[in-house]
Amino acid sequence: MKATSSRSYLSSPGIAAVVLLFVLGLSIRLYDLTDLPLDFHPTRQLLSALKARGMYYQGRTDVPDWQRKFAVQQWKSKAEIEPEIVERLVAFTYRFTGEQLWIGRIYSSIFWLIGGLFLYLLACDLSSPVGGLLALAFYLFLPYGVIASRSLQPDPLMVMFTIAFWWAVNRWAMTLGLRDSAAPARTTSAGVRWAILTGLLGGLAILVKFSAAFFVIGGGLGAVLGREPLGKALRRPALWMMAVLGVLPGLLYLVYGVFIAGFLARQFGGRFIPSLLVSPSYYLNWISTLNHVLGVAVVALALLGLFFFRQRSGFIFVLSLWAAYLLYGLYFDYHIWSHGYYNLPLIPLAALSLSAGADRLGAEMSAAASSAGLLRSAALAILALGLFAVLWDVRSILKSVDYRPEAAMWAEIGQALGPDARLVALTQDYGSRLAYWGWLDPAVWPLAGDLAYHVGLRGAQDDFEKQFDALALKRDFFLVTLPDELESQPLLKERLAAYPLYRQGTGYVIYDLREGRAP
Repeated sequence: MKATSSRSYLSSPGIAAVVLLFVLGLSIRLYDLTDLPLDFHPTRQLLSALKARGMYYQGRTDVPDWQRKFAVQQWKSKAEIEPEIVERLVAFTYRFTGEQLWIGRIYSSIFWLIGGLFLYLLACDLSSPVGGLLALAFYLFLPYGVIASRSLQPDPLMVMFTIAFWWAVNRWAMTLGLRDSAAPARTTSAGVRWAILTGLLGGLAILVKFSAAFFVIGGGLGAVLGREPLGKALRRPALWMMAVLGVLPGLLYLVYGVFIAGFLARQFGGRFIPSLLVSPSYYLNWISTLNHVLGVAVVALALLGLFFFRQRSGFIFVLSLWAAYLLYGLYFDYHIWSHGYYNLPLIPLAALSLSAGADRLGAEMSAAASSAGLLRSAALAILALGLFAVLWDVRSILKSVDYRPEAAMWAEIGQALGPDARLVALTQDYGSRLAYWGWLDPAVWPLAGDLAYHVGLRGAQDDFEKQFDALALKRDFFLVTLPDELESQPLLKERLAAYPLYRQGTGYVIYDLREGRAP
Protein backbone atom coordinates (compact mmCIF):
# COMPACT_ATOMS: atom_id res chain seq x y z
CA MET A 1 0.00 0.00 0.00
CA LYS A 2 1.47 3.30 -1.02
CA ALA A 3 2.00 5.75 1.81
CA THR A 4 -0.31 8.74 1.72
CA SER A 5 1.40 12.10 1.58
CA SER A 6 0.80 14.81 4.14
CA ARG A 7 -0.60 17.03 1.36
CA SER A 8 -3.35 14.54 0.58
CA TYR A 9 -4.43 14.56 4.23
CA LEU A 10 -4.76 18.33 4.14
CA SER A 11 -6.69 18.37 0.86
CA SER A 12 -9.10 15.56 1.73
CA PRO A 13 -12.74 16.20 2.66
CA GLY A 14 -11.85 15.26 6.23
CA ILE A 15 -9.92 18.52 6.74
CA ALA A 16 -13.07 20.20 8.06
CA ALA A 17 -13.40 17.46 10.68
CA VAL A 18 -9.74 17.86 11.65
CA VAL A 19 -10.11 21.62 12.06
CA LEU A 20 -13.29 21.16 14.09
CA LEU A 21 -11.58 18.69 16.43
CA PHE A 22 -8.70 21.11 17.03
CA VAL A 23 -11.05 24.04 17.66
CA LEU A 24 -13.08 22.00 20.16
CA GLY A 25 -9.90 20.60 21.70
CA LEU A 26 -8.51 24.07 22.35
CA SER A 27 -11.86 25.44 23.52
CA ILE A 28 -12.38 22.83 26.23
CA ARG A 29 -8.83 23.42 27.49
CA LEU A 30 -9.45 27.16 27.76
CA TYR A 31 -12.62 26.63 29.81
CA ASP A 32 -12.25 27.83 33.41
CA LEU A 33 -8.84 29.10 32.36
CA THR A 34 -8.13 31.39 35.33
CA ASP A 35 -8.84 28.86 38.08
CA LEU A 36 -5.84 28.02 40.26
CA PRO A 37 -3.64 25.06 39.18
CA LEU A 38 -4.86 22.83 41.99
CA ASP A 39 -7.08 20.52 39.96
CA PHE A 40 -4.30 18.17 38.83
CA HIS A 41 -1.23 17.11 40.84
CA PRO A 42 -0.93 20.55 42.48
CA THR A 43 2.42 19.76 44.10
CA ARG A 44 4.04 19.33 40.69
CA GLN A 45 2.29 22.29 39.13
CA LEU A 46 3.19 24.61 41.99
CA LEU A 47 6.82 23.52 41.72
CA SER A 48 6.90 24.92 38.19
CA ALA A 49 4.83 27.97 39.22
CA LEU A 50 7.29 28.86 41.99
CA LYS A 51 10.22 28.48 39.62
CA ALA A 52 8.60 30.64 36.95
CA ARG A 53 7.78 33.34 39.49
CA GLY A 54 11.34 33.33 40.81
CA MET A 55 12.73 33.78 37.29
CA TYR A 56 10.27 36.61 36.67
CA TYR A 57 10.93 38.39 39.98
CA GLN A 58 14.69 38.17 39.62
CA GLY A 59 14.72 41.09 37.22
CA ARG A 60 11.92 43.13 38.80
CA THR A 61 12.55 46.39 40.60
CA ASP A 62 8.91 47.31 41.26
CA VAL A 63 8.36 44.83 44.11
CA PRO A 64 9.54 44.87 47.73
CA ASP A 65 13.07 43.60 48.13
CA TRP A 66 12.00 40.84 50.54
CA GLN A 67 9.49 39.52 48.00
CA ARG A 68 12.05 39.42 45.21
CA LYS A 69 14.57 37.64 47.44
CA PHE A 70 11.94 35.14 48.62
CA ALA A 71 10.76 34.36 45.06
CA VAL A 72 14.30 33.82 43.82
CA GLN A 73 15.16 31.71 46.87
CA GLN A 74 12.15 29.47 46.24
CA TRP A 75 13.19 29.03 42.62
CA LYS A 76 16.78 28.22 43.45
CA SER A 77 15.95 25.85 46.31
CA LYS A 78 13.51 23.63 44.42
CA ALA A 79 14.65 20.32 43.01
CA GLU A 80 15.73 20.50 39.38
CA ILE A 81 15.68 17.32 37.32
CA GLU A 82 14.40 18.46 33.94
CA PRO A 83 15.65 21.62 32.22
CA GLU A 84 13.44 24.57 33.16
CA ILE A 85 12.22 25.08 29.59
CA VAL A 86 8.51 25.56 30.24
CA GLU A 87 9.17 27.65 33.34
CA ARG A 88 11.48 30.01 31.47
CA LEU A 89 8.97 30.35 28.65
CA VAL A 90 6.24 31.23 31.16
CA ALA A 91 8.51 33.66 33.02
CA PHE A 92 9.39 35.39 29.76
CA THR A 93 5.71 35.78 28.92
CA TYR A 94 5.06 37.30 32.37
CA ARG A 95 7.06 40.32 31.21
CA PHE A 96 4.19 41.18 28.87
CA THR A 97 1.16 39.85 30.74
CA GLY A 98 2.19 40.17 34.37
CA GLU A 99 2.19 37.18 36.68
CA GLN A 100 -0.77 35.14 35.42
CA LEU A 101 -0.81 31.45 36.29
CA TRP A 102 -3.04 30.66 33.34
CA ILE A 103 -0.17 31.42 30.94
CA GLY A 104 1.33 28.00 31.69
CA ARG A 105 -2.05 26.40 31.07
CA ILE A 106 -2.19 27.92 27.58
CA TYR A 107 1.33 26.81 26.68
CA SER A 108 0.73 23.23 27.81
CA SER A 109 -2.55 23.08 25.88
CA ILE A 110 -0.85 24.32 22.70
CA PHE A 111 1.93 21.76 23.09
CA TRP A 112 -0.64 18.99 23.41
CA LEU A 113 -2.54 20.16 20.33
CA ILE A 114 0.65 20.31 18.25
CA GLY A 115 1.32 16.74 19.33
CA GLY A 116 -2.16 15.92 18.06
CA LEU A 117 -1.28 17.15 14.58
CA PHE A 118 1.74 14.82 14.40
CA LEU A 119 -0.37 11.99 15.80
CA TYR A 120 -2.96 12.48 13.07
CA LEU A 121 -0.29 12.41 10.36
CA LEU A 122 1.32 9.31 11.85
CA ALA A 123 -2.00 7.48 12.21
CA CYS A 124 -2.76 8.28 8.57
CA ASP A 125 0.58 6.76 7.58
CA LEU A 126 0.01 3.63 9.68
CA SER A 127 -3.68 3.12 8.94
CA SER A 128 -5.82 5.66 7.04
CA PRO A 129 -7.34 9.15 7.34
CA VAL A 130 -10.36 7.54 9.04
CA GLY A 131 -8.06 5.96 11.61
CA GLY A 132 -6.24 9.28 11.94
CA LEU A 133 -9.46 11.10 12.80
CA LEU A 134 -10.39 8.58 15.49
CA ALA A 135 -6.86 8.67 16.93
CA LEU A 136 -6.96 12.47 17.02
CA ALA A 137 -10.39 12.57 18.66
CA PHE A 138 -9.35 10.06 21.32
CA TYR A 139 -6.12 11.93 22.03
CA LEU A 140 -7.78 15.35 22.27
CA PHE A 141 -10.87 14.47 24.28
CA LEU A 142 -9.96 11.69 26.68
CA PRO A 143 -11.12 13.31 29.97
CA TYR A 144 -7.93 12.56 31.87
CA GLY A 145 -5.86 13.83 28.97
CA VAL A 146 -7.81 17.09 28.73
CA ILE A 147 -7.17 17.95 32.37
CA ALA A 148 -3.56 16.70 32.41
CA SER A 149 -2.66 18.53 29.20
CA ARG A 150 -3.56 21.87 30.83
CA SER A 151 -1.14 21.36 33.70
CA LEU A 152 1.94 23.51 34.24
CA GLN A 153 4.68 20.91 33.99
CA PRO A 154 7.05 19.60 31.30
CA ASP A 155 5.04 16.49 30.38
CA PRO A 156 2.80 18.00 27.65
CA LEU A 157 5.91 19.37 25.90
CA MET A 158 7.66 16.01 26.26
CA VAL A 159 4.64 14.20 24.78
CA MET A 160 4.58 16.67 21.87
CA PHE A 161 8.21 16.02 20.96
CA THR A 162 7.78 12.27 21.47
CA ILE A 163 4.87 12.05 19.03
CA ALA A 164 6.72 14.26 16.55
CA PHE A 165 9.65 11.85 16.82
CA TRP A 166 7.39 8.85 16.16
CA TRP A 167 6.05 10.51 13.02
CA ALA A 168 9.52 11.50 11.81
CA VAL A 169 11.17 8.14 12.51
CA ASN A 170 8.38 6.35 10.67
CA ARG A 171 8.84 8.71 7.73
CA TRP A 172 12.59 8.09 7.81
CA ALA A 173 12.02 4.34 7.84
CA MET A 174 9.80 4.70 4.79
CA THR A 175 12.85 5.94 2.88
CA LEU A 176 14.65 2.63 3.52
CA GLY A 177 12.54 0.82 0.92
CA LEU A 178 9.35 -0.67 2.26
CA ARG A 179 9.38 -4.43 2.74
CA ASP A 180 5.58 -4.59 2.75
CA SER A 181 4.87 -1.97 0.09
CA ALA A 182 5.38 -1.45 -3.61
CA ALA A 183 6.53 2.14 -3.01
CA PRO A 184 10.11 2.71 -4.16
CA ALA A 185 12.86 3.82 -1.81
CA ARG A 186 13.54 7.51 -1.72
CA THR A 187 16.85 9.20 -2.36
CA THR A 188 19.68 8.96 0.12
CA SER A 189 19.63 12.73 0.64
CA ALA A 190 15.96 12.56 1.62
CA GLY A 191 16.76 9.81 4.09
CA VAL A 192 19.56 11.90 5.62
CA ARG A 193 17.26 14.89 6.02
CA TRP A 194 14.65 12.76 7.74
CA ALA A 195 17.33 11.20 9.94
CA ILE A 196 18.54 14.63 11.07
CA LEU A 197 15.02 15.81 11.84
CA THR A 198 14.24 12.56 13.64
CA GLY A 199 17.38 12.72 15.76
CA LEU A 200 16.73 16.31 16.77
CA LEU A 201 13.11 15.60 17.76
CA GLY A 202 14.09 12.54 19.77
CA GLY A 203 16.88 14.48 21.45
CA LEU A 204 14.50 17.28 22.41
CA ALA A 205 11.97 14.82 23.84
CA ILE A 206 14.64 13.24 26.05
CA LEU A 207 16.03 16.64 27.03
CA VAL A 208 12.62 17.85 28.19
CA LYS A 209 12.21 14.73 30.35
CA PHE A 210 14.63 11.80 30.52
CA SER A 211 11.82 9.26 30.81
CA ALA A 212 10.97 9.92 27.14
CA ALA A 213 14.02 7.79 26.26
CA PHE A 214 11.91 4.64 26.63
CA PHE A 215 9.46 5.79 23.95
CA VAL A 216 12.13 7.27 21.70
CA ILE A 217 14.18 4.07 21.72
CA GLY A 218 11.06 1.92 21.41
CA GLY A 219 9.77 3.96 18.46
CA GLY A 220 13.14 3.90 16.72
CA LEU A 221 13.55 0.15 17.07
CA GLY A 222 9.98 -0.48 15.98
CA ALA A 223 10.29 1.66 12.87
CA VAL A 224 13.49 -0.15 11.82
CA LEU A 225 12.52 -3.72 12.72
CA GLY A 226 9.25 -3.38 10.84
CA ARG A 227 11.15 -2.94 7.59
CA GLU A 228 14.54 -4.63 7.75
CA PRO A 229 16.73 -6.69 10.11
CA LEU A 230 18.49 -4.76 12.84
CA GLY A 231 21.91 -5.90 11.61
CA LYS A 232 21.31 -4.34 8.21
CA ALA A 233 19.97 -1.15 9.76
CA LEU A 234 23.05 -0.83 11.98
CA ARG A 235 25.20 -0.57 8.86
CA ARG A 236 23.43 2.63 7.87
CA PRO A 237 25.37 5.81 8.79
CA ALA A 238 22.10 7.75 8.96
CA LEU A 239 20.95 5.56 11.85
CA TRP A 240 24.08 6.34 13.86
CA MET A 241 23.75 10.04 13.08
CA MET A 242 20.18 9.90 14.31
CA ALA A 243 21.26 8.12 17.50
CA VAL A 244 23.99 10.69 18.24
CA LEU A 245 21.61 13.59 17.72
CA GLY A 246 19.06 11.88 19.97
CA VAL A 247 21.48 11.22 22.81
CA LEU A 248 23.61 14.36 22.72
CA PRO A 249 21.26 17.05 24.19
CA GLY A 250 20.27 14.96 27.21
CA LEU A 251 23.81 13.71 27.73
CA LEU A 252 25.24 17.23 27.76
CA TYR A 253 22.59 18.32 30.27
CA LEU A 254 23.27 15.25 32.41
CA VAL A 255 27.04 15.86 32.44
CA TYR A 256 26.52 19.51 33.30
CA GLY A 257 23.97 18.76 36.04
CA VAL A 258 25.96 15.96 37.69
CA PHE A 259 29.63 16.85 37.27
CA ILE A 260 29.68 20.64 36.80
CA ALA A 261 26.74 22.30 38.54
CA GLY A 262 26.00 19.33 40.80
CA PHE A 263 22.24 19.83 41.07
CA LEU A 264 21.43 16.45 39.48
CA ALA A 265 23.69 14.33 41.67
CA ARG A 266 20.93 13.21 44.05
CA GLN A 267 17.84 13.57 41.90
CA PHE A 268 17.51 10.08 40.44
CA GLY A 269 16.80 8.06 43.55
CA GLY A 270 13.41 6.59 44.38
CA ARG A 271 12.35 5.94 40.78
CA PHE A 272 13.04 2.21 40.83
CA ILE A 273 12.20 0.16 43.91
CA PRO A 274 13.13 -3.50 43.24
CA SER A 275 10.96 -4.89 46.04
CA LEU A 276 7.82 -3.60 44.33
CA LEU A 277 8.31 -5.97 41.40
CA VAL A 278 7.43 -8.94 43.59
CA SER A 279 4.55 -7.17 45.32
CA PRO A 280 1.03 -7.95 44.02
CA SER A 281 -0.15 -4.55 45.26
CA TYR A 282 2.18 -2.83 42.77
CA TYR A 283 0.50 -4.51 39.80
CA LEU A 284 -2.99 -3.92 41.24
CA ASN A 285 -2.17 -0.26 41.80
CA TRP A 286 -0.86 0.00 38.24
CA ILE A 287 -4.08 -1.49 36.87
CA SER A 288 -6.10 0.90 39.05
CA THR A 289 -4.16 3.86 37.66
CA LEU A 290 -4.68 2.63 34.09
CA ASN A 291 -8.38 2.44 34.82
CA HIS A 292 -8.31 6.04 36.02
CA VAL A 293 -6.28 7.34 33.08
CA LEU A 294 -7.77 5.37 30.17
CA GLY A 295 -10.17 2.78 31.46
CA VAL A 296 -9.19 -0.89 31.48
CA ALA A 297 -11.70 -1.63 28.72
CA VAL A 298 -10.04 0.98 26.48
CA VAL A 299 -6.62 -0.53 27.20
CA ALA A 300 -7.96 -3.94 26.14
CA LEU A 301 -9.47 -2.52 22.94
CA ALA A 302 -6.23 -0.71 22.14
CA LEU A 303 -4.24 -3.92 22.53
CA LEU A 304 -6.72 -5.72 20.29
CA GLY A 305 -6.26 -2.94 17.75
CA LEU A 306 -2.71 -4.19 17.19
CA PHE A 307 -4.09 -7.09 15.19
CA PHE A 308 -5.90 -4.82 12.72
CA PHE A 309 -2.88 -3.13 11.20
CA ARG A 310 -2.80 -3.92 7.50
CA GLN A 311 0.97 -3.69 7.21
CA ARG A 312 3.58 -5.59 9.16
CA SER A 313 5.57 -2.38 9.63
CA GLY A 314 2.70 -0.67 11.46
CA PHE A 315 2.12 -3.70 13.68
CA ILE A 316 5.81 -3.95 14.66
CA PHE A 317 6.10 -0.19 15.21
CA VAL A 318 3.16 0.09 17.61
CA LEU A 319 3.95 -3.24 19.30
CA SER A 320 7.44 -1.92 20.07
CA LEU A 321 5.90 1.14 21.68
CA TRP A 322 3.74 -1.06 23.90
CA ALA A 323 6.84 -3.02 24.89
CA ALA A 324 8.58 0.28 25.68
CA TYR A 325 5.64 1.30 27.90
CA LEU A 326 5.83 -2.01 29.75
CA LEU A 327 9.55 -1.58 30.46
CA TYR A 328 8.91 2.04 31.40
CA GLY A 329 6.31 1.00 33.96
CA LEU A 330 8.56 -1.70 35.39
CA TYR A 331 11.41 0.78 35.82
CA PHE A 332 9.31 3.63 37.25
CA ASP A 333 7.54 1.10 39.42
CA TYR A 334 6.54 3.62 42.08
CA HIS A 335 5.72 6.64 39.92
CA ILE A 336 3.74 4.69 37.30
CA TRP A 337 0.86 4.27 39.76
CA SER A 338 1.43 7.03 42.32
CA HIS A 339 1.94 9.81 39.73
CA GLY A 340 -0.76 9.35 37.12
CA TYR A 341 0.83 11.79 34.69
CA TYR A 342 3.65 9.29 34.13
CA ASN A 343 1.09 7.49 31.95
CA LEU A 344 0.53 10.43 29.59
CA PRO A 345 2.61 8.86 26.76
CA LEU A 346 0.17 5.96 26.87
CA ILE A 347 -2.62 8.20 25.55
CA PRO A 348 -1.17 8.75 22.04
CA LEU A 349 0.02 5.13 22.02
CA ALA A 350 -3.49 3.85 22.71
CA ALA A 351 -4.82 6.25 20.08
CA LEU A 352 -2.49 4.75 17.45
CA SER A 353 -3.64 1.23 18.33
CA LEU A 354 -7.29 2.21 18.13
CA SER A 355 -6.75 3.85 14.74
CA ALA A 356 -6.14 0.48 13.12
CA GLY A 357 -9.50 -0.83 14.32
CA ALA A 358 -11.21 2.32 13.07
CA ASP A 359 -9.53 1.88 9.69
CA ARG A 360 -10.83 -1.68 9.39
CA LEU A 361 -14.32 -0.64 10.52
CA GLY A 362 -14.39 2.13 7.93
CA ALA A 363 -13.36 -0.31 5.23
CA GLU A 364 -16.14 -2.73 6.19
CA MET A 365 -18.71 0.06 6.09
CA SER A 366 -17.51 1.19 2.66
CA ALA A 367 -17.73 -2.39 1.40
CA ALA A 368 -21.44 -2.41 2.15
CA ALA A 369 -22.09 -0.34 -0.96
CA SER A 370 -25.89 -0.55 -0.84
CA SER A 371 -26.09 1.02 2.60
CA ALA A 372 -22.76 2.82 2.84
CA GLY A 373 -24.32 6.29 3.05
CA LEU A 374 -26.76 5.28 5.77
CA LEU A 375 -24.07 3.52 7.77
CA ARG A 376 -21.71 6.47 7.46
CA SER A 377 -24.41 8.89 8.63
CA ALA A 378 -25.27 6.68 11.58
CA ALA A 379 -21.60 6.38 12.55
CA LEU A 380 -21.11 10.15 12.37
CA ALA A 381 -24.21 10.72 14.51
CA ILE A 382 -22.95 8.29 17.15
CA LEU A 383 -19.50 9.88 17.17
CA ALA A 384 -20.95 13.40 17.41
CA LEU A 385 -23.16 12.37 20.33
CA GLY A 386 -20.23 10.70 22.08
CA LEU A 387 -18.03 13.76 21.55
CA PHE A 388 -20.69 16.05 22.97
CA ALA A 389 -21.11 13.79 26.02
CA VAL A 390 -17.36 13.75 26.66
CA LEU A 391 -17.05 17.52 26.32
CA TRP A 392 -19.95 18.05 28.72
CA ASP A 393 -18.43 15.60 31.20
CA VAL A 394 -15.05 17.38 31.12
CA ARG A 395 -16.76 20.75 31.48
CA SER A 396 -18.62 19.46 34.53
CA ILE A 397 -15.37 18.21 36.09
CA LEU A 398 -13.65 21.56 35.55
CA LYS A 399 -16.62 23.49 36.90
CA SER A 400 -17.21 21.26 39.93
CA VAL A 401 -14.62 22.97 42.15
CA ASP A 402 -13.57 26.61 42.24
CA TYR A 403 -10.10 26.89 43.75
CA ARG A 404 -9.83 30.68 43.50
CA PRO A 405 -10.90 31.39 47.12
CA GLU A 406 -7.89 29.42 48.36
CA ALA A 407 -5.52 32.17 47.25
CA ALA A 408 -7.17 34.59 49.69
CA MET A 409 -6.87 32.10 52.55
CA TRP A 410 -3.14 31.57 52.04
CA ALA A 411 -2.59 35.31 51.65
CA GLU A 412 -4.49 35.87 54.90
CA ILE A 413 -2.21 33.43 56.72
CA GLY A 414 0.87 35.14 55.31
CA GLN A 415 -0.37 38.58 56.40
CA ALA A 416 -1.27 37.32 59.87
CA LEU A 417 2.20 35.90 60.50
CA GLY A 418 4.37 38.33 58.54
CA PRO A 419 7.23 37.57 56.16
CA ASP A 420 9.73 36.84 58.93
CA ALA A 421 7.60 34.23 60.70
CA ARG A 422 9.29 30.98 61.65
CA LEU A 423 6.76 28.19 61.51
CA VAL A 424 6.05 24.50 61.12
CA ALA A 425 3.09 23.49 58.97
CA LEU A 426 0.92 20.43 58.58
CA THR A 427 -0.33 21.52 55.20
CA GLN A 428 -0.99 20.70 51.55
CA ASP A 429 1.61 20.10 48.85
CA TYR A 430 4.62 20.22 51.17
CA GLY A 431 4.06 23.90 51.83
CA SER A 432 3.90 25.00 48.18
CA ARG A 433 0.50 26.72 48.46
CA LEU A 434 1.67 28.65 51.49
CA ALA A 435 4.89 29.58 49.70
CA TYR A 436 3.13 30.76 46.54
CA TRP A 437 0.20 32.76 47.93
CA GLY A 438 1.31 33.31 51.53
CA TRP A 439 4.98 34.13 50.86
CA LEU A 440 6.11 31.88 53.69
CA ASP A 441 8.53 28.96 53.68
CA PRO A 442 7.55 26.58 56.48
CA ALA A 443 9.25 23.54 57.88
CA VAL A 444 6.86 20.82 56.76
CA TRP A 445 5.47 18.35 59.26
CA PRO A 446 5.14 14.91 57.60
CA LEU A 447 1.74 13.51 56.73
CA ALA A 448 0.49 10.27 58.26
CA GLY A 449 1.48 8.40 55.11
CA ASP A 450 5.04 9.63 55.54
CA LEU A 451 5.05 8.20 59.05
CA ALA A 452 3.71 4.80 58.00
CA TYR A 453 7.02 3.10 58.63
CA HIS A 454 6.54 3.55 62.37
CA VAL A 455 5.05 0.65 64.27
CA GLY A 456 2.31 3.03 65.39
CA LEU A 457 2.16 6.58 66.54
CA ARG A 458 1.34 5.62 70.10
CA GLY A 459 4.23 3.22 70.12
CA ALA A 460 6.69 5.71 68.72
CA GLN A 461 6.81 8.25 71.53
CA ASP A 462 10.58 8.65 71.44
CA ASP A 463 10.62 9.18 67.68
CA PHE A 464 7.78 11.69 67.90
CA GLU A 465 9.45 13.73 70.63
CA LYS A 466 12.71 13.92 68.71
CA GLN A 467 10.92 14.91 65.55
CA PHE A 468 8.82 17.56 67.26
CA ASP A 469 11.82 19.03 69.02
CA ALA A 470 13.84 19.09 65.81
CA LEU A 471 11.13 20.90 63.83
CA ALA A 472 9.29 23.01 66.37
CA LEU A 473 11.54 24.08 69.25
CA LYS A 474 13.28 26.81 67.27
CA ARG A 475 10.11 28.04 65.54
CA ASP A 476 7.36 30.32 66.71
CA PHE A 477 4.16 28.97 65.15
CA PHE A 478 2.56 25.72 64.09
CA LEU A 479 0.08 25.99 61.21
CA VAL A 480 -2.54 23.30 60.55
CA THR A 481 -4.59 23.41 57.35
CA LEU A 482 -5.35 19.66 57.26
CA PRO A 483 -7.59 18.88 60.25
CA ASP A 484 -8.16 15.29 59.15
CA GLU A 485 -4.41 14.73 59.11
CA LEU A 486 -4.16 16.14 62.62
CA GLU A 487 -6.85 13.70 63.78
CA SER A 488 -4.84 10.82 62.30
CA GLN A 489 -1.78 11.82 64.35
CA PRO A 490 -2.97 11.72 67.99
CA LEU A 491 0.46 12.44 69.50
CA LEU A 492 0.77 15.65 67.51
CA LYS A 493 -2.80 16.67 68.33
CA GLU A 494 -2.19 16.11 72.04
CA ARG A 495 1.04 18.08 71.99
CA LEU A 496 -0.42 21.05 70.11
CA ALA A 497 -3.38 21.19 72.50
CA ALA A 498 -0.92 22.35 75.17
CA TYR A 499 -0.16 25.53 73.20
CA PRO A 500 -2.47 28.56 72.95
CA LEU A 501 -4.17 29.44 69.70
CA TYR A 502 -2.56 32.36 67.93
CA ARG A 503 -5.19 32.69 65.22
CA GLN A 504 -7.98 30.65 63.70
CA GLY A 505 -9.74 31.24 60.42
CA THR A 506 -11.70 29.41 57.76
CA GLY A 507 -9.57 26.44 56.79
CA TYR A 508 -6.65 26.96 59.18
CA VAL A 509 -5.50 27.03 62.81
CA ILE A 510 -2.25 28.59 64.07
CA TYR A 511 -0.72 27.55 67.39
CA ASP A 512 1.69 29.81 69.26
CA LEU A 513 4.81 27.81 70.12
CA ARG A 514 6.46 30.73 71.92
CA GLU A 515 4.38 30.27 75.05
CA GLY A 516 6.58 29.16 77.93
CA ARG A 517 9.79 29.33 75.92
CA ALA A 518 12.77 30.66 77.79
CA PRO A 519 13.83 34.11 76.57
